[in-house]
Amino acid sequence: MPTHPADRAADVLLRPFSVGRLHLPNRVIMAPMTREFSPDGVPGEDVARYYARRAAGGVGLIITEGTYVGHASAGTSARVPHFHGDRALAGWSEVAAAVHREGGRIVPQLWHVGMERTAGNPPEPEAPPIGPSGIGLDGNRTGRAMTQADIDNVVAAYALAAAQAEALGFDGVEIHGGHGYLIDQFLWSHTNHRTDGYGGDIVRRTRFAAEIVAACRAAVSDDFPISFRLSQWKLRNFQAQIARTPEELEAILTLLSEAGADVFHCSTRRFHQPEFADSDLNLAGWAKKVSGKPAISVGSVGLSNEFFQVFAGELASVTDILGLLDRMERGEFELIAVGRALLGDPEWLNKIVSDRADELAPFHLGLLGNLH
Repeated sequence: MPTHPADRAADVLLRPFSVGRLHLPNRVIMAPMTREFSPDGVPGEDVARYYARRAAGGVGLIITEGTYVGHASAGTSARVPHFHGDRALAGWSEVAAAVHREGGRIVPQLWHVGMERTAGNPPEPEAPPIGPSGIGLDGNRTGRAMTQADIDNVVAAYALAAAQAEALGFDGVEIHGGHGYLIDQFLWSHTNHRTDGYGGDIVRRTRFAAEIVAACRAAVSDDFPISFRLSQWKLRNFQAQIARTPEELEAILTLLSEAGADVFHCSTRRFHQPEFADSDLNLAGWAKKVSGKPAISVGSVGLSNEFFQVFAGELASVTDILGLLDRMERGEFELIAVGRALLGDPEWLNKIVSDRADELAPFHLGLLGNLH
């Protein structure tokens, strides 16, 4: 194994990886980050250039920002892109083409915010917040519990979006099942108080997510990859857990695997944080261990702090990635997603592997004001 940092990084990060029809030249992914630069839900040329710059910078795969599926209650902003409707889909077709011209690969992240919707907000002001029990992350009942018809309609919306992603030439699809949004609200006992087949123990709470995965799998080709993003933490609740033990995590991921998920994207705020007691494995490491599926890790890669600390006024300085390389060398997880570091410098990967880490541009809050 090379000992020079840049050579070692190249040896670890530039290994190819394949899942289904998706063949990546390296192990680095652009993490999904909500940017809100798509007026009326339509991504424009600036969005295409933004993603294409990261493809030109060498990342193996781009996972787009969350995109609203075609359901009235799916969103809560007029500037987050949709993944439905002729104008939005035409915009996404141009985004995918721009990334492919730079030699990159790209998958859309499909999203429904559920009870995180603010009543009266666009895109559909009349649509109510909905969730498994009408309960928000704060424990208050501020929306409507979903009926079976609601559940069926949302499942169908995800499946249609997945089929449209394949038709538009995307390289796969990711289902956003974390961070306290709709799918995660079903998974989490604090927001899911249902007494039917979608609530109760961890197996029944996973049913909604599994139905979405299965519907997406049925709507696309067998070799079209489906990634499922999950997290323990929620917005405003960093200590939350959907799985308190490795056994509970295995129960969730087994159902999702059987439904057709190919990859698990495990969102943590720090990639080096152990997930369960008596083990150094992070959430992605445990996901790989209990499911046997490839796993993506993420969280404060190459930076001195986590995202939420930046908003509290802390600076995010550039750090080395030796700890990351250690974990990937021993096979804890296959892929690493990089977020803010790629916002700060689209050439992050190229500089890391060519001994130009001293040239890396750090992340700062001002970068959120435009699509650099």
